[in-house]
Amino acid sequence: MSGTDSVSRPPDGAGAPGGPGLAQVRRLATPIPGPRSTELAKRRVNAVARGVGQTLPVYAAAAGGGVLVDVDGNSLIDFGAGIAVVNVGNSADAVVDNLTEQARHFTHTCFMVTPYEGYVAVCEELARLTPGSHDKRSALFNSGAEAVENAVKIARAYTGRPAIVAFTHAFHGRTNLTSALTAKARPYKEGFGPFAPEIYRVPMAYPYRWPGGAEACGEQAAGQVIDTITAEIGAENVAAMVIEPIQGEGGFIVPGAGFLPALTEFCAAAGIVFVADEVQTGFGRTGDMFACEHEGIVPDLIVTGKGIAGGLPLAGVTGRAQIMDAPQVGGLGGTFGGNPLACAAALGAIATLERENLVDRARLIERVALPRLRALRDRYPFVGDVRGRGAMLALELVGTGPPTPGQVAPPPDRGVAVACAAEAHRRGLVLLTAGTWGNVLRLLPPLVMPQHLLSEGLDLLDEVLSDIARHH
Repeated sequence: MSGTDSVSRPPDGAGAPGGPGLAQVRRLATPIPGPRSTELAKRRVNAVARGVGQTLPVYAAAAGGGVLVDVDGNSLIDFGAGIAVVNVGNSADAVVDNLTEQARHFTHTCFMVTPYEGYVAVCEELARLTPGSHDKRSALFNSGAEAVENAVKIARAYTGRPAIVAFTHAFHGRTNLTSALTAKARPYKEGFGPFAPEIYRVPMAYPYRWPGGAEACGEQAAGQVIDTITAEIGAENVAAMVIEPIQGEGGFIVPGAGFLPALTEFCAAAGIVFVADEVQTGFGRTGDMFACEHEGIVPDLIVTGKGIAGGLPLAGVTGRAQIMDAPQVGGLGGTFGGNPLACAAALGAIATLERENLVDRARLIERVALPRLRALRDRYPFVGDVRGRGAMLALELVGTGPPTPGQVAPPPDRGVAVACAAEAHRRGLVLLTAGTWGNVLRLLPPLVMPQHLLSEGLDLLDEVLSDIARHH
């Protein structure tokens, strides 16, 4: 048996690879990590670059529904969904069927050489699903970062302006340009500069930490952003404002009410292209097909990725036809962008989202989980804030002392967040951290997660926090 074979199939008794064939139970057959994962970790050291991070110490063999099964037969409750990628679940039937059928015909031609229907069909679906009834065009790429970078290129081509506005706590990718847009220095930027120029940062409406209080946050933050652009950058120099409608890696920050509408109104008046980065929030994750729909926002350009294709690498930029068509012919593209296999998977994922009403399912997850998370906040002093929308929820963990001078919230506590995540992993719960200070626990269950696993995962989280509290 080859090393590859040993990790690509589930261990004996784990069930069928992926999909609904997996038993939807948490099961710990060995300590975490088990012996096979430990052995793979040793091989990894000699083969994989140190800079590639790892959250859990286990190696996956199968996944589906709400569980991830490792090579030792441990079945973990999945509150990560591959970082909001497998919204429709791992190995969803329609994704697998479409992917298999497409692979029988061809795996690649390059759309720029010999185009194919799948690419066109995905662009048609993006035009149908994204906010606004205006005439739209799309271009497909490989990753969210690549799509964000192309959105910037498109906005600059359309406006003839150089400047790009981004926000505190933002995350937009790891390329040179998107690293410049990203706010968090470690680990994403340290040692990798200099970065692309003409990037300007303005404050995010962060209700929990806004000096004027959560109620005033949206209006006050919008005013600061507009003042900064007008006085320090010059609105006439700004090609695009790029923002996550709910920030992801920055800590699942839901901006104060009215913040996004005020910014879109300003951008429209100033001729600035408003770009919504919905890479993490899109395709049902927040209880709407796209997060910007919550306040009726219609972006000029919307960037999609992650959940678009059920686990296949695909991303897109969709927007107003006159903006999207600004670059010269040949100015957009890439060898693998809109690969036929990824497009087939995307059509299967979109069909699954709609057929199984998974947007409504995200709302149900919020209705079940959010009250329980708020109860945890009331019970444990180091849980400072609970926030999020749909199946994109978070706890911000903080020190238990008073706020530092000039601050309205207690200081972030990264150590307790790391300890909580590690203990959750040991108990069989996939739990991710986030936040500029690394002090946020984020919950991203697949939208198809069975109700009993969602409840059990929340029970485990409660147990973890209780144990941490006794030693905190």
